[in-house]
Amino acid sequence: MQIGDKVFISYPSAVQWGKKGSASSNKGTQPVNHLLWGDWARIDDITGKWYKIRCRGRSGWVREDNLQTNRILEVNFIDVGQGDGAHIQTPDDKALIVDAGVADNMYRFLRWRFGRFARVFRFEAAVITHPDKDHYYGFKPLFEHYKVRFNKIVHNTIVEQVIGRKSSLGKMEKPAGASKKHLTGLVRTRAELKTITDSKAKRGRRLYPNMLHTAETSGRVDDIIGVLASEDLESPNYLPGFAPDDNRGMTMKILGPIATTLSNGKAGLPNFGGTGKTKNGHSVVLQIEIGDVKIQLGGDLNEPSQDYLLETYTGLKHPPHSTEEETELVEAARPHFEADVTKACHHGSPDVSTTFMRAVNPIATVVSSGDDEPHGHPRPDTLGIIGKHGRGARPLIFSTELARSTKEIIKHPNVVRKEVRDTLKLNEAILNDPDASSAAKTKAEKAIQDALKKIERSVANYGMINLRTDGKNVLMAQRLETERSKKHRWDIHLLEPDQNKRLKYVTKKH
Repeated sequence: MQIGDKVFISYPSAVQWGKKGSASSNKGTQPVNHLLWGDWARIDDITGKWYKIRCRGRSGWVREDNLQTNRILEVNFIDVGQGDGAHIQTPDDKALIVDAGVADNMYRFLRWRFGRFARVFRFEAAVITHPDKDHYYGFKPLFEHYKVRFNKIVHNTIVEQVIGRKSSLGKMEKPAGASKKHLTGLVRTRAELKTITDSKAKRGRRLYPNMLHTAETSGRVDDIIGVLASEDLESPNYLPGFAPDDNRGMTMKILGPIATTLSNGKAGLPNFGGTGKTKNGHSVVLQIEIGDVKIQLGGDLNEPSQDYLLETYTGLKHPPHSTEEETELVEAARPHFEADVTKACHHGSPDVSTTFMRAVNPIATVVSSGDDEPHGHPRPDTLGIIGKHGRGARPLIFSTELARSTKEIIKHPNVVRKEVRDTLKLNEAILNDPDASSAAKTKAEKAIQDALKKIERSVANYGMINLRTDGKNVLMAQRLETERSKKHRWDIHLLEPDQNKRLKYVTKKH
């Protein structure tokens, strides 16, 4: 490692010091910051085993063994309020967004993370797990931003549209031999999507097709595709670009939605009892695998869809008729669904299958929920089920809502959001004004930077659940509401492998 190199903080965390210690000491003096495994840093100076780095906007000293040269996987569960939103940074430094909430929290976080999009920024993918507003509408400002590009937008093949003046998910059929209606109007390709989004009548005033129309016509999206899990369970489908042969250091397997080939030869998704349950139940389900670690993102799966997945993947009927049959079903399902960390489906809704949760068997579960919602998520009985069916003696439950700071600035997120949005809009106009003076632009730039610091406080730090892994160990962390000191800013929990390479919760670290 040399001066000028870009490096990363090593496992599990490090204290950044204002003054370096002696050659033999592991501690300096005047702590500056508490840094997490995987945090990006730049080396500015080297004295023996002490390295001066720039990290998280601050300069200070760390020991050589506090640094590593390899990037790890980051999965950041963002506090988007009501809804879901996760930012993924891959080991080869590509960014993906899986859902984006309903408002602009995700957008503001990404502006902070990627330098206000001062330069053109390309995302590897935007994954819309299903067309519920609290999962997709936060993509709108990203699709509209002239410096944001996407290699692909991925969705669950279901596109809301207007048919005969009524909102519809598409064509429903019940072919001979089918026990229920199936949605057969699946949208797989960009050309199929355009038959909807190019039609003003089919878009109507529906937010989802109009947002996709904005993305499709922007010139900043390379492809838009609908994805399904493979009906051949021996040959799974993967998110494009993240199959084993792509050699990305990780894979993203698609576990759902999974269609059935009907007697008329069409692929169909079963109706789960209404528009809401059907589009939720057919969420894109991703199983991220890196080394020996598995992370599952399940969108808004509900009980009927989880039962359907169990039956489809195991060939066994649900519900089971005895304890023995349920155990058989769970054991048959675990090779497909077991994960070390999972994002709780549907924000902690009670509409879940306990059998499915037993099959997932996670050590840690992240619940994404918001303040301004009428459902009481996460439900107390659901939290009980998560704890009961989690792996190990002390299964972990994280909540973006509970992780948010209680300080006054965070108590009123809508006020903060409007204040930041207005500040950015006003001052970016000044920066883009060719007639603005140099002094005015300098003042505008400072106002923007101050607003971004507020974003860091209200979105990026408080409320976000950080997951970091190299495929062997897992770190999960959330910011302390009141830091104990400059050396103790994070609440850190570690998952480490036992002798069988199976993760276990070791202890809480500070």
